[in-house]
Amino acid sequence: MKRRSLLSYIVIFLATVSLSVACSNPASNSQTNTETPTTPNTSTETEVRLGFSAWPGWFPWQVANDQGIFDQNNVKVDLKWFDGYLESISTLNAQQIDANSQTLGDTVNSIAGGADQVVVLVNDNSTGNDKIIVSEGINSVQDLKGKKVAAEEGTVDHFLLLLGMKEAGLSPDDIEFVPLETGSAAAAFVAGQVDAVAVFAPFTTQALTRPNSKELFSSKDFPGSISDHLVFTRKFVEENPEQVQAMVDSWFATLDYIQQNPDQANEIMAKRAGVSVDEYKEYAGGTKLFTIEENLEAFKEGNDMKSLYFSGQEMSKFLVDVGLATQPADITNIFDDRFVKAYAEKNKTKS
Repeated sequence: MKRRSLLSYIVIFLATVSLSVACSNPASNSQTNTETPTTPNTSTETEVRLGFSAWPGWFPWQVANDQGIFDQNNVKVDLKWFDGYLESISTLNAQQIDANSQTLGDTVNSIAGGADQVVVLVNDNSTGNDKIIVSEGINSVQDLKGKKVAAEEGTVDHFLLLLGMKEAGLSPDDIEFVPLETGSAAAAFVAGQVDAVAVFAPFTTQALTRPNSKELFSSKDFPGSISDHLVFTRKFVEENPEQVQAMVDSWFATLDYIQQNPDQANEIMAKRAGVSVDEYKEYAGGTKLFTIEENLEAFKEGNDMKSLYFSGQEMSKFLVDVGLATQPADITNIFDDRFVKAYAEKNKTKS
């Protein structure tokens, strides 16, 4: 269930752009545009190749697929599952799929690397599934000073760690940072090789098996810091706005289905996740699926992490600070809220 990795993605992205490598899963103006989507491609047969991987905020796509919700919204979808989240990112960058489910941080990173992509929907925010877990004796963020802290360098969990430290008045130099892949970081923590670890679910469960370990803080304490999205290539959006609109409409129809049929939906999502329904419910509790109202609010410019514009700028700075980008990404054109606005308008008319 590896996801949210930015560091090793850099190599993959460059290789993808320069060599157009095939993935191993073969089945596999600066202002927001508020105009109603136009329709340069009138064909209703255009297929949307959508990638997704293991994260509670993306499993609803499986519900949409299994319950015929895409068909109900007149959109043909080739839903592609990726065991490796990084593979889904590189596949989108190679334009071997049209859209992907990915974090804002990874999208900003792709833009910095030269990709041309558009965020059209907020799937969710992490509200506790990304955690900083510490050993006995560490009771405050200040107690991290001088301690060994493991995380996968450049991931949103690394970003979360630095956000918490900054708020507490600590700099990155105040800790002994140990860069490890997320699974290895959790294992090192359990083995007592490091004093703290920044990980996401399900590795949070593994890390907490260390005796007397505990959560120090989580994404719940930093609303908006870790957001997940439906991201399209700009080329597909420009050529097929009707299909993009149908995907956004399908997403909200799926959320309605989940609310009205929680047992059936949880069964589908737990099966896709490869866990029991009870285990799935535990992970899903740390993820906030965004309503249409929350989507509209997130796309507004603001001065905190609840705003995509602000959050994108902060993530861009972070990538430069950790050496994953040489200069801040230009994010002025990556947010396109016209599709959620169009859905909201249609929904208002119906009600």
